[in-house]
Amino acid sequence: MPILMYHQVTPWPLPEFRKYAVTTDAFAAQLDWLALHNYVAISMDALYQYRAGRGTLPPRPVVLTFDDGYRDCLEHAVPILNARGFTATFYVLGQLAGKTSRWLIAERGIELPLLDWDAVRALRAAGHECGSHGMSHSRLTQLTPATCREELVASRRMLEDELGEEIRHLAYPFGDYDESVRAIAAESGYRTACSVRLGWSAPDDDLLALHRLHVQGEASLKDFADAFRRHRSPRQLLKAGVQALRRKLGSR
Repeated sequence: MPILMYHQVTPWPLPEFRKYAVTTDAFAAQLDWLALHNYVAISMDALYQYRAGRGTLPPRPVVLTFDDGYRDCLEHAVPILNARGFTATFYVLGQLAGKTSRWLIAERGIELPLLDWDAVRALRAAGHECGSHGMSHSRLTQLTPATCREELVASRRMLEDELGEEIRHLAYPFGDYDESVRAIAAESGYRTACSVRLGWSAPDDDLLALHRLHVQGEASLKDFADAFRRHRSPRQLLKAGVQALRRKLGSR
């Protein structure tokens, strides 16, 4: 299934962040395309439960994920999602909640406001899922094992304290992980973790290193649609072709 990776949705993208900022009009058009093609948005927990053999999925599931927890997402992404009956998973930063994206100063010379805890709770009240993005958006492979563990454990505990529910899902900051980080994530209680490895999430995809499709801000709707075909594996394309042929033959 496709797991889509978003960052910011805003009517006014900054040029310095254009690669990661999807306009509200483009986001609405993308969700309309998904609905037109019968995709049903599911939570990351629904994906985990299915992979654990404890649930079912709709015929064409899609997972929408948002990294970093930008404040614009509550104001601009959530109304578009809710109007179309779509759910999403938002990965937020424990230590930086209510502050700014400090890590972008060195990388892009900008800071963007992040969701505070009231806003995170508003996301949950609107029916969306929240997961961890660490405490401080650090590159986990550059930390000592003890510091990495503290980043992941403390973030999970903080989210659980603020939301009053178990936090099971993680997105690695910068998509940065290795086998040591993956093992620490598992030890810290996470059931899934998203990487930035490009591609569809296959049935045997590593739950602690899930593939995603990055939705870039400059992408046209055609680019968005093409990504669904371009990143499928040959096995997935063959299966889709066989299913399409069967539907065609069955309609005669």
